[in-house]
This record gives sequence, structure tokens and C-alpha cells, in this order.
Amino acid sequence: MRALPAWVAEPSTVLYIGLIALVAQASGYVYVLFPELGALGHDILKRPRGTWARAPLMLVLTPLATAVVGTLITRHLPYGLTSVLLDVGFSVVAITVLRSPIAPAISAGLLPLTLGIHSFWYPPSLLIGTGVLAGVAALRARMSAPAARTAAPARDRVDDEVEEAPATLSWVPFFVVFLILAVVAGDLTGWRLVLFPPLVVIGFEAFAHSAVCPWAGRPIALGVACGLSATAGVLCVNFLGAGPLGAMCSILVGIVIVRALDLHVPPALAVGLLPFVMAHPDLRFPAAVLLGTAIETAVFLGWRRFAQAAHARGRSSP
Repeated sequence: MRALPAWVAEPSTVLYIGLIALVAQASGYVYVLFPELGALGHDILKRPRGTWARAPLMLVLTPLATAVVGTLITRHLPYGLTSVLLDVGFSVVAITVLRSPIAPAISAGLLPLTLGIHSFWYPPSLLIGTGVLAGVAALRARMSAPAARTAAPARDRVDDEVEEAPATLSWVPFFVVFLILAVVAGDLTGWRLVLFPPLVVIGFEAFAHSAVCPWAGRPIALGVACGLSATAGVLCVNFLGAGPLGAMCSILVGIVIVRALDLHVPPALAVGLLPFVMAHPDLRFPAAVLLGTAIETAVFLGWRRFAQAAHARGRSSP
């Protein structure tokens, strides 16, 4: 089965988010609209043979596991450097041990700590959105004839590599530096969302795959995409409400933004949905997003330079 063309896949993503938002509204439990469903839905519907679409079981299990641990950490530890490192550390270990490509599971683990979610209903609430996507992915895989499968385009191969579990852990010290600086900046500004959960996913994918990450050389575009998506999310919530209409509008604007910038960075779509699970979203959120993105970009550029220098030394040594 061929990938859906953008004019089908992207409206399908908007309708999917509207459906999940409707379930969230009807159930009265906002966390059914897990923000990373925007990223996962867009990628899986647009790329049915992509890395995330080919792992339906991990799509369900990995976010569930990290959400359970994130909720436990939130119930027993206050928000701070120790709890953030424990939370993100467990998620990275889980992804690495399971060889799971579902990096948005990191966001599932960090969201309870960031927003102070203590309810044990949070982890199973994720199963609604991820279960629907896993079912769609499995169905499309079954309907796809082996003979019809062709080599993926070069851009898709890059996206697949970025979404794979990391092959090494040499990037971890710089990733930890990024987390520390973001938490400190959040403490100094009073904006906990400087380290907004999708940013950790963006950082994880960039640090772990620095050689091929498609947004690695475009820090300004990344900041613009995240900042505009955050602003759109806040405005949609405040003018259209936190229901299906507002969520559909937010994800649509996010898709338009990343297409206009020609930047395939799925977690940026999650940024626009984050205000829908926040208590009182306002324009401080986009400001926090811009600051956090700038910190991540600065540390990442340092890591990439270090990695390139180490690689050059390795090639030149006898």
C-alpha cells in the first residue's frame, strides 16, 4: 500500500485529532488528548511504511510503560533536577532496552511530572489514541501486498533512521547537559515549560542521530516552528475552546507551519496540542518554548561539533 498523498494524510490527521479530542471532552479526561498523538498520527498516516508505523506493538507499550513510571515519580518526588533526570533516564533506558523506535514515549513519561498529573488514570488514557493508531498501522500493513512494496525515497530513509532507537550512548553526556540547563532556566524564569516534553523528544532524536537529523542544520527554522505552533495552540484554546474544533485548528496550523518551513519535525506538532492539557495556557508558554528550543539548539550544535571532531580524529589515526 502506498503512502497517502499529503492532501489525504494531513486532513486525516486533523480528523483523527478531532476524534480523540471529542473522546477527551466526552469523558471529561483531558489527557486522552496526549499531545504527541499529533506527531505520531501525522507520521503514521503519511508514512505507512515508516519506522513508527512498522512498530504497532511498541507504539502501544512504550508510552504506557513510561507513563506509569512518570506518574509514580510525580506522586513521590517534587519537580526538580533529580526527578527530571530519573524520569527521562528511565524513558531512554526503556527505549534502548526494548529497541523501541517510539521516542514520543519520553514525552509520555515527562508530561505527568511537568504538569503535576498524579492520577493513575493517566497511563491507560494513552491507550485510546495509541491503540487507534496501532490498529490503523497494523491494518494497512496487512493490506499492503509484498510485491507492491518499493524502495523508500531518500527523505523517508532519513526520517526512518532518526526514528530508530539509538545505536550508541556516546551522546548521553551532552543530552544530560541540555536537560540540566533547561531545568535551571525553568527555575530562574519560573517557567517549568522551558523543558516542555516534546522538546526532550526533539533533543533525544537530534543527539542520538546527529549525523542525519533533518533539522540539525536548521536551528532557526526549528525555533520558528515550535514557537509558532505553541502560539497557535494557545490562541486556539482561548478563542475556540479546548474541544475538537480547537484541537483540529491547532494541528492544522501546525501542519501548515512545518510544510511552509519544509521541516519534517513531528514533535513540533505536539507543541501546539500541549496547551489543550494545560490548566491556564497563555503567551508565556510560547516564550518558554523559544527559550527551551534555543538551549537545546546551542547544546546540540556543541555536541555535533564534538562528534565530528572525534570522527575526524578516528579516521586520521593509524
